[in-house]
Amino acid sequence: MTKNTNIRISLPAVCFVWQIAMIILFGVFVRYDEESDTHWIEHKRRKNISTNLENDFYYRYPSFQDVHVMIFVGFGFLMTFLKRYSFGGVGFNFLIAAFGIQWALLMQGWFHHLDSDDWKIKIGIENLINADFCVAGCLIAYGACLGKVSPVQLMVLTLFGVTLFAVEEYIILELLYAKDAGGSMVIHTFGAYYGLTISRILYRPLLSQSKNYQGSVYHSDVFAMIGTLFLWMFWPSFNSAIADHGDGQHRAVINTYLTLASSVLTAFAVSSLSQKHGKLDMVHIQNATLAGGVAMGTAAEFMITPYGSLIVGFCSGIVSTLGYLYLTPFMEKTLKIQYTCGIHNLHGMPGVIGGIVGAITAASASESVYGKEGLINTFDFKDAVANRTVSIQGGHQAAGLCVAIAFGLAGGALVGGILKLPIWGDPADANCFDDEVYWEVPEDEDENIPASRHLDMNHVRSMEDVYQRSNV
Repeated sequence: MTKNTNIRISLPAVCFVWQIAMIILFGVFVRYDEESDTHWIEHKRRKNISTNLENDFYYRYPSFQDVHVMIFVGFGFLMTFLKRYSFGGVGFNFLIAAFGIQWALLMQGWFHHLDSDDWKIKIGIENLINADFCVAGCLIAYGACLGKVSPVQLMVLTLFGVTLFAVEEYIILELLYAKDAGGSMVIHTFGAYYGLTISRILYRPLLSQSKNYQGSVYHSDVFAMIGTLFLWMFWPSFNSAIADHGDGQHRAVINTYLTLASSVLTAFAVSSLSQKHGKLDMVHIQNATLAGGVAMGTAAEFMITPYGSLIVGFCSGIVSTLGYLYLTPFMEKTLKIQYTCGIHNLHGMPGVIGGIVGAITAASASESVYGKEGLINTFDFKDAVANRTVSIQGGHQAAGLCVAIAFGLAGGALVGGILKLPIWGDPADANCFDDEVYWEVPEDEDENIPASRHLDMNHVRSMEDVYQRSNV
């Protein structure tokens, strides 16, 4: 079963203790922000702001719903492709996301939203969106460890992953003042290299001998495709959810929409070309079709132009599909990185592409394209960075990408070493990628049919012949 069969004690203990800790910490630190508090109207009047102005909730909640669906349905079902690990794929996704959003509200609050006057974290609808973004990075990392770690290990991965995410996000967005509305750098690049490094630390040389390793069946791939479609449809909301109201948010939706459409065609094309008889590989279609959404994350708000969006989708779809064909086998054989979910091809490389595109687009921005006010508003050249030039902004965008990669690699090495300790109840090699280790799994229908009731097919055919002759 497991290397350390204490899961009945360790998992409930971790869940209960950590949830009680969340209750205590929220009681001490977390309060409603001004727009979700009953004193909101009084606050508006004190500042001479019209009380008829709509609450930020009405702007952000539709995007929050879409992002929330992506986290729990999109990511969850995308991980159900393994034939014997569908419960674990969608179920553990649910577990670590529910814990992660609570811890993220605290960690991001301490770094971004702590009111120094009373040391309280004020949360509203935008905080909930950012917490989902934070959890997305951990779910990406989960994809690198899918099927070969225990639920307790996943909780530890999430605890440290959220903490690291909050720090690198603060450095990239608040200290470097880089723009990354859709999280190509902060979410996807960090999450991918964080998970890949953990997977390398947890390398098992005999894992490929598991009977369920890299295994899928017809219905499991159909379920995974449901996750793909949910992610594909809602990705424009993901990239635009925290963009500035108005033209920036509008542009982010258009750019992402076009990039996603372009990546679908190129993924289909390269997948068909790569096969001897031109047949499509469902793994490519489930993942590479989403690469455009990842690659457009950083530059989503920028004036990249509609045809530029199509180019980004075209390139990312090709790179992602080729990654499945050539880079994944190389990484497993040579670099000893085992991962079944293909996160490097869907999140890692497209995330790097997104960071590079963002840096180039920022460095080449001009008043003739953006307008004077548009340039200031798009890149937030105000207050601390009022005198920043576009070339400097491009350099800071590139630095943000380096920070995300560095945090992913260093953080993954640290957390991988912790997860390698023999105390977490992780499954033995032969039992990896199998739900029966951690879940009550119902028996297959065919297994419930007594052997005496299985008819011999030759007998069935002979009976059909007799019936047809009798009707001649």
